[in-house]
Amino acid sequence: MSQIDIAKNYIRAAQSGDQAQLASLISPDVVWHQPGKNRFSGTHRGMSAVGAMLGGMMEVSGGTFTISRADHFMENDNWVAINIEFQAKREGVQLEQAGVDLLRIDNGQIVEVRLFSSDQALEDAFWGA
Repeated sequence: MSQIDIAKNYIRAAQSGDQAQLASLISPDVVWHQPGKNRFSGTHRGMSAVGAMLGGMMEVSGGTFTISRADHFMENDNWVAINIEFQAKREGVQLEQAGVDLLRIDNGQIVEVRLFSSDQALEDAFWGA
């Protein structure tokens, strides 16, 4: 399976909530760099920490946090860049913006994730401290 195929399978699994597929694609030792200055920001190491962070995002957003669009998958060595749009709702406020996800893939698994948001201040305000 190519790096692009792994990235596409990851996006599909994230969009559908397929936890088994995500577990097969993401290394248990993943290093996840969540941008910004909000309650979820920082470097999270291991699937346990990443799962807790993502679970918290789903809780805060009432289960509405999702990747609404993913396209332009681009590969450079063991990195894949993906143009995305993501959205969530919280207390009547809608977050909807573009971003870029960078996935480093090694031995068929995602071992590092770096995320970029088009309006980090807006995202920080949405998630809160």
